[in-house]
Amino acid sequence: MTYTLITANRNYSSWSLRPWLLMKALGIPFAERFEPFTKPDNYENFRKFSPTGQVPVLIHGDRTIADSLAIALYLGERHEGIWPAEEEARVFAQGAVCEMHGGFGHLRNDCTMNVGVRVTPKPMSEGLRRNVERVRELFETGLSRFGGPWLAGADFSAVDAFYAPVAFRVRTYGLNVGQGQRWVDHVLAHPAMQQWEAEALAEDWREEAHEAELAAAGVVTADYRK
Repeated sequence: MTYTLITANRNYSSWSLRPWLLMKALGIPFAERFEPFTKPDNYENFRKFSPTGQVPVLIHGDRTIADSLAIALYLGERHEGIWPAEEEARVFAQGAVCEMHGGFGHLRNDCTMNVGVRVTPKPMSEGLRRNVERVRELFETGLSRFGGPWLAGADFSAVDAFYAPVAFRVRTYGLNVGQGQRWVDHVLAHPAMQQWEAEALAEDWREEAHEAELAAAGVVTADYRK
C-alpha cells in the first residue's frame, strides 16, 4: 500500500521537510503531493485534506496521519531505521525529537526558515540565545556520545530529520553551534537535502506573510531564489 506525503513550499515549510527527508534518506517509497502556502492563512484550504489544517500529512490507505511527529511514530512501527537500534542512542534521539517538536519557539519565530537566502540577523533576544545554546549542546552531546557523523551515531535517523530545518537556519542566519557545525555541514551535503534545496531555489513565487517574517528577522544579504 503506497504512502502519499503532502508537503508545502520548500523555502518555508520546515515541518514538511522533516518526514520528507526521513523517508527519502531511509529509502521509504512514497508519492508526493504538493500543497503550497498561497496566502497568510491557509487553514480552510488545508482542512480539505488535513484534520489540523496544516502540513505535513501522510496518507496510507484510509488513514490520514497529520503532524510530523505522528508520522515518524507511525513509520517507526513499520520500518527499521526510524529510531536508532541501540538503546542509549534511541533514548537520546527520541528525547531530542520531542524537544524539537514541542520547543524552540524563539528559534522558530526569530529565525524563520527560508532556504534560499542569507541574512545578517538582528541582535538576539535572550530567548533566542538560549535556544541556540541548547541546539549547540544537543548537537555536541550527540556527536560526542555516539561518535557521529549523525546525531545518534553512524546511521541517519529521525533525530537528524527533525533538526534538518535547523541546519538550514544555521546557514541562513550564521548561527554559532560550535562543534555541532560538523553535523550541520554533513546533513546539508546529504543528497536529499540537496534535492530539497534545489527545489526551494527553483520556486518562483513569494508568500507575503513568510516574507514579512524574513524581513523582521534581519537584513537579507543574498537571495539565491529564482
